[in-house]
Amino acid sequence: MSVVLQCALSDPYLDSHQATSQRQLAISMQAIAAPAQGHAPLNLGLILDHSGSMNGPPLTTVKEAAGRIVDQLTPADSLSVVVFDHKAKVLVPLQGVSDRDQIKRQISTLRPSGGTAIDEGMKLGIEQAAQGRQGKVSQLFLLTDGENEHGSNERCLKLAQVAADYTLTLNTLGFGDHWNQDVLEQIADAGGGTLSYIPSPETAVAEFNRLLTRAQAVSLTNAYLYLTLMPGVRLAELKPMAQVAPETVELSPQLEGDTIVVRLGDLMVDAPRVVLTNLYIGAQGEGNFPIAQVQIRYDSPGTGEVEVASEAVTVSAIAQTAYQPQLDQRVQRHVLTLAKYRQTQIAEQKLQAGDRVGAATLLQSAAKTALQMGDTGAATVLQENATRLQAGEDLSERDRKRTRIVSKTTLQ
Repeated sequence: MSVVLQCALSDPYLDSHQATSQRQLAISMQAIAAPAQGHAPLNLGLILDHSGSMNGPPLTTVKEAAGRIVDQLTPADSLSVVVFDHKAKVLVPLQGVSDRDQIKRQISTLRPSGGTAIDEGMKLGIEQAAQGRQGKVSQLFLLTDGENEHGSNERCLKLAQVAADYTLTLNTLGFGDHWNQDVLEQIADAGGGTLSYIPSPETAVAEFNRLLTRAQAVSLTNAYLYLTLMPGVRLAELKPMAQVAPETVELSPQLEGDTIVVRLGDLMVDAPRVVLTNLYIGAQGEGNFPIAQVQIRYDSPGTGEVEVASEAVTVSAIAQTAYQPQLDQRVQRHVLTLAKYRQTQIAEQKLQAGDRVGAATLLQSAAKTALQMGDTGAATVLQENATRLQAGEDLSERDRKRTRIVSKTTLQ
């Protein structure tokens, strides 16, 4: 198991007459499996809301989706199921997936009751999954349909960080239209996972299966990006780094000596993880010169290796006295991906502040950006919502949640 690391500048050529040039550096990382090597065993933890509001088709379809996941796991995988209402309990203790029928019978006993305390479910779910993480890819699926009325959102975010520290990837699923999209997104971002939306019961099975397929594609875990900038090169001061694939997430780089470090989490075989970095490059004189060095360190659950270092990649630029721009179209698409996300974020902030005109204008801009990058699904959602606001209509909870999802991902 190894990593393919590729770097590209938005334009590798610089004007040697300019004192400073701004460039975006796209860093793409992807796990590469040996031909005969399958995915590492999975340590899967389900954390499921069974509060009273899940009564009827929601809980029925969630149990069906969980049962189908059990059918797709192997005896080498392990599973735990924690359920919560205003308190939490272990429904299926951590175990190997040897008796699928028995596990599914335990899941089928789940009944709706009580209120919602997401943090209680997270705490117990993390405790269960942490026991089975050795030599496996550890993933948590947290599903809820409501606000954290009996819990603490601040505690949820702290627990998400605890999960990341234990190399447990925490994915969140919002069921229906009444969950807090800010909280679930923050939990997923802090936990290194992804935010999913289940708008109706009939989509639950497909969304669980999508997450399981993604989890099974993970081969390397606990990955960190190490970026060393050469003299005369610096990060932008405001929001200098963001992940733009497989979903968009703002990143918080840390400085270790002269090296910038960012935790990436999992690396998948079939989907690159791409980080976009905003750089300012000082004048260096004419010719080719290095601007940065990039390296990845990661764990390999399948082999038991930890803190494996990839080969370092040196990124260079070329200063010209007769500057001729040469834009990299792949990087430009990443720039548009980030612009779509940030335009939508600002639109949501304006809407919360009561500025409907400003929100509509920014949603229109985000729709145009989505069209530029070929993301027609997002463009449709964003333009429809802009049109509703311009017509004096309110956005429903479903409209707002679809907006958040399409801002972070590309609709399939």
